[in-house]
Amino acid sequence: MTIFSHTSNGRQVRFRRERKPKPDSARGVITRALLVASVSAVFLSPAALAQQNDPAKPVVVQPGAPGAPSKTLPSSTRAILPPRSPADVAFMQGMIVHHAQAVEMTAMIPSHTQNKDLHSLGARISSSQSDEIKLMKRWLAARGESVPKAMPKMPGMDMSHETSNKNMALMPGMLTPQQMEALRKAKEAEFERLFLLGMIQHHNGALAMVKDLFDTAGAGQDGELFNFATDADNTQRAEIRIMETMLKKEPLEEKR
Repeated sequence: MTIFSHTSNGRQVRFRRERKPKPDSARGVITRALLVASVSAVFLSPAALAQQNDPAKPVVVQPGAPGAPSKTLPSSTRAILPPRSPADVAFMQGMIVHHAQAVEMTAMIPSHTQNKDLHSLGARISSSQSDEIKLMKRWLAARGESVPKAMPKMPGMDMSHETSNKNMALMPGMLTPQQMEALRKAKEAEFERLFLLGMIQHHNGALAMVKDLFDTAGAGQDGELFNFATDADNTQRAEIRIMETMLKKEPLEEKR
C-alpha cells in the first residue's frame, strides 16, 4: 500500500506501508505443532535412529514394568506362545466338533421353515460359530496340534483322527443321530420346535464344556483361549434366552 504526503515546502514524499501478515488460524497452529512434534519424535527417538542407521536390524522394544525403563532386545528375539495345558487343546478340538453340528443344524432352516425370526437367529448362530471354528483351527495349528475335520454324515467326526470319536459323539449337548434325523424330516412349526429345543440343548452343552475348562487346574490361562471361551459363554447364554422366549411365543404343533 503506497501513501503520498506533502512536506512544508510543498514537496511530495511517497511512503510504502507493508501489509501485516494475517495471524494463523487455530487449526493451522495446532496442525503445525502436531506435525513438528511427530517429526521430532521420529528423528529424536533413539530406537528410530538406531534402525535408520542399520535398517537391516529391526528394533524390538520390551516395555518395562510400571516405573521401570523399557529394554531394547536383540533383533533375533522371537515371540513365544504362552504355555497350554492338555485341557486347553482338548477343549478347542472338542468345541470345533460341537460348533460344526450347530452349523449343520442352522443350514436346514431355509428349506424347512418360513419363520423369519428363526431365519435371523440361524444366520446369527451360523456366522458366529463358523468364525469361531476358524479361530480354533488357527489356534491349534499355531501350536502344532491336530485339527479335527468334519465328516458329511456326522459333523466333526474324522475317523482318521487320534481322538476317540465315541467320546466326541458324547460331548455335552450334542444331538444324537436320531435327533438330527427327526430334525431333517420335520417341517414348519414342528421343525421350529425341534430346532429350538435342540439348539438350547446344544448351547447348554457348550456352557458345560466352558465350565469344565475353567474348573480344570492350570487350564484356560492362555489369553486368546480365555477370551474366546468367555465370549462364547456370554453369547450362548444370550441366545438361549432368545430361544426360550421364541418357544413360548410360537404356536408350535404337538409332536406327531
